[in-house]
Amino acid sequence: MLRNRLKFVDKFLVLPYLMLTLFSIIMIYSASSYSALNMYGNPHHYLPRQAVFVGMSYFLFTVALFFPLQIMRKKKFVMFGTALTFASLVFLLFFGREIYGAKRWIETPFINIQPAEFTKFMVIWYLAYILSKKQRLINEDFFKAIVAPLILVIGIVLSIYIQPDTGSSFIIVIIAAIMIFASGVSPKLGVGFGLVGVGSLIGLTQLIRTFGTDLFFLDEYRYNRFLGFWDPFELAEGAGLQLVNSYYALSRGGLFGVGFGNSVQKTGYLPFPYTDFIVSIIGEEFGLLGIFILLSLFSMMVSRMILTAIRSKNAFSSLLSIGVASMFLIQSMINLMGVVGLMPITGVTFPFISYGGSSLMVLSVSLGLVANVSARVNYQRAQLQL
Repeated sequence: MLRNRLKFVDKFLVLPYLMLTLFSIIMIYSASSYSALNMYGNPHHYLPRQAVFVGMSYFLFTVALFFPLQIMRKKKFVMFGTALTFASLVFLLFFGREIYGAKRWIETPFINIQPAEFTKFMVIWYLAYILSKKQRLINEDFFKAIVAPLILVIGIVLSIYIQPDTGSSFIIVIIAAIMIFASGVSPKLGVGFGLVGVGSLIGLTQLIRTFGTDLFFLDEYRYNRFLGFWDPFELAEGAGLQLVNSYYALSRGGLFGVGFGNSVQKTGYLPFPYTDFIVSIIGEEFGLLGIFILLSLFSMMVSRMILTAIRSKNAFSSLLSIGVASMFLIQSMINLMGVVGLMPITGVTFPFISYGGSSLMVLSVSLGLVANVSARVNYQRAQLQL
């Protein structure tokens, strides 16, 4: 069975993953060299760390690839994971490390753990479990079926939002919505809720424009993100600094880029060039062509996840795959839209490319589980053809 797992795993899931993670090592070295030299006196500071993170992620991906999925469908394991997630979020509020005004990290001697990253996966796991158990009830009484999942998701989202971490809380909301509607909701109901969601988003934006920080849920930090989005060049020395310098990086790169290591914007102009804005540095050094190749590889990987979800006959495996695909797609879109000024900057990183151990390892485990599902699906399809 182990040999079959390797033989039938979707190569178009694994190869883009390997290429993106290896590219992240050299790209993070380039994007972080100036910052690392100033902060640590060593331009190579982040290079070995990212290499270690990638090595650990390969190990976790392999474990997830061979992990018995039936264990994930056992109630006691799901409940334990959910309780551990809530405990980590509560611990974070009291003992988390505060960086740039946000408590998002639990500090350990080896790595700073970001519970929000693990929470995204836990929400996917929990929803895949509970919604696969309620398939019949969803068809008979949709609202009754989703009450319990919604209460849990709302509690998690609020816990993350007050860190503050708007980006991660927004991602979890969208993941939950996609998984709920993928679990068997009628098209009419799905379209109706989609229209309500779009209308609410437009209304919320107008409220923020009109009342600003007078709104109870909007502090000055978040409001400045909106101001920088609406008029970045007017506020180029303040709230619009990141977006304006992102524009400069992308425009300077042109079609083919200025060459590896030759970015100017990473030299103190663009904040967080190796995390939130690494795509801007890729655009500057490798041009539009480099970004096109990056997005092509990423799109191939996500599309194969969606195909795996469609082909899977098991409700849990299908929902797990669609949840992971949603996480990858939403996170990448939010990062890209922030980089090019199509939405306010949220601090969301680009999957597999941006620096960070927690994110890379969670994404690797998630992808490994989808590869696990794909191997089972492909094996079953091959057996039917015999």
